[in-house]
Amino acid sequence: MAACVQAVEQGRSLTDSLAALEPAWRPGVQALSFEVLRQLGLARALLAELAPRRPDPPVRALLQTALALLQTDTSGDVPPSAAGMERPRYSPHTLVDQAVEAAKQQRATRRQASFINACLRRYLRESADLLAQVRNQPEARWNHPLWWIERLQRDHPAHWQDILTANNRPGPMALRVNRRRLTRDTYAGRLHEAGMPAQAFGDDGLVLQRPYPVDRLPGFAQGDCSVQDAAAQMAAPILLQGLEQVGGLRVLDACAAPGGKTAHLLERADLDLLALDVDASRCERITDNLRRLGLHGLVRCADAAQPASWWDGRPFDAILLDAPCTASGIVRRHPDVRWLRRPGDVDQLARVQAGLLESLWPLLRPGGRLVYATCSVFLAEGEEQVQAFLARHTEAVRQPCVGHLRPGLNVADGQFNDNVPGGHDGFFYARIDKAGS
Repeated sequence: MAACVQAVEQGRSLTDSLAALEPAWRPGVQALSFEVLRQLGLARALLAELAPRRPDPPVRALLQTALALLQTDTSGDVPPSAAGMERPRYSPHTLVDQAVEAAKQQRATRRQASFINACLRRYLRESADLLAQVRNQPEARWNHPLWWIERLQRDHPAHWQDILTANNRPGPMALRVNRRRLTRDTYAGRLHEAGMPAQAFGDDGLVLQRPYPVDRLPGFAQGDCSVQDAAAQMAAPILLQGLEQVGGLRVLDACAAPGGKTAHLLERADLDLLALDVDASRCERITDNLRRLGLHGLVRCADAAQPASWWDGRPFDAILLDAPCTASGIVRRHPDVRWLRRPGDVDQLARVQAGLLESLWPLLRPGGRLVYATCSVFLAEGEEQVQAFLARHTEAVRQPCVGHLRPGLNVADGQFNDNVPGGHDGFFYARIDKAGS
C-alpha cells in the first residue's frame, strides 16, 4: 500500500498501481490507499514536524501511510479535516508495529526501520501537540494542494469549504437501471429482496445505502443496471430533452469512454449513434459495456479534434462533448487526482477543451444542439469556457441548464434538488443550440 502512495507522489495514477496487483489484493489495498490519500496533506505536515530532514521516498511513503491511518473518526483528537468521516479504527500500537515490520521486510526501508519506529512512537506520545502545530496549515486542514484550495477560493468564494469537505468523504454507489430491460421500481424491488435497499433519484437512478461488488448486484451481468454517479446520469436527459420520441437521430458522443453516457443515450432513445475515443483499449470498454447491456452503436477509435480522419460529412442532430478535464469534481471517488494534478494542468486542459469545441461545432446541423460537459468544478473548464465560446460564435444560443454542480450537495445553482444520500459528483453542463433550422 505504501508503494501505491509513493507511486502517486511520483506522478503515477492509483488506478495503474492497483491494476498491477494480484486481483485478490486490490479491494483491500484500494480501500486503505483511499483513506491515506484523503489524509495525505495532514500526514505530510505531521511528517515535516517529526522529520525536518526529508526522508527518502520509500521511507516517506511508509511514514505518511501510517500517520494517515493513525487518524481517528469519532474518538480522541480528531483532525478538522477528518471530522464526520467514516474511517476504520486501528489500534495505534498495532499499526505502528505493523509499519515497522513492513519496513524491515522491504530492502528500500530495512535500514530505516528504527527511524520509522522512533517517528511513529513520538507521534503517539505527542499527537495532540503535533496536530495543534499543523492545524492551521491549509494543506493539512483541507488535504488538498495549496494551489487547488486557492483556485476554489477564487472560483467559488461562498462554497469552497463545502467542496473541499465533500471531496474528503467517500461518494455513494449509484446505479442506472436499464429501462430497455425493466423499470426502476422493479429493479428496486429486486435489490430490496437481496438485502440491498436503495433510494430513487433522477429518471433512472438508484443510490444504494452502502456499496457492494458489482457481481452481487442482481442481473448486473445480464445488463439490468450499470454503476454511474447521479451527476453523470444527467447527460443523456439534457441532450435528448424533447427528442426521445424522434427516431433515427444522428448523435455523436465524443470522448465517450468508458461508455456510461453512450449506453444511457441508447437506453433512452433509438439513435444513429457514433461513439468516439482516441484510446483503442478504452474503445474496447465501450464495446464491452454496450454488449453487456444489449445495446448497439458504432464505436470508433479516433481523435474527436481531427474530424477529417473520421467524419463522413453528414451533420449531427446532437453532440455530447464530455471533454477531457482535471477531474476536479470526482476526487471523492479518485482521491489521487488532487495530488497528481499540477497548477498548469487547468489552463492546458482548457485549451484542449476549446479546441474540441471548435472542431466539433461545424459538424452540428443548424437547429441542432451540443451539450458540453466536464467532471470539473474549476470555472476555466466550465462557465468561463462556455462564455468564451459564445463570444466567438454569434450563431450559438445557450439554453437553460444546470451549470456547475458542486460535489456532495443536492443543489446546482438551485436547480438540482433530488434527495440523494451523499449527493453527486462535481460536474458542469451547458447546452448550446445552433441557430437555424
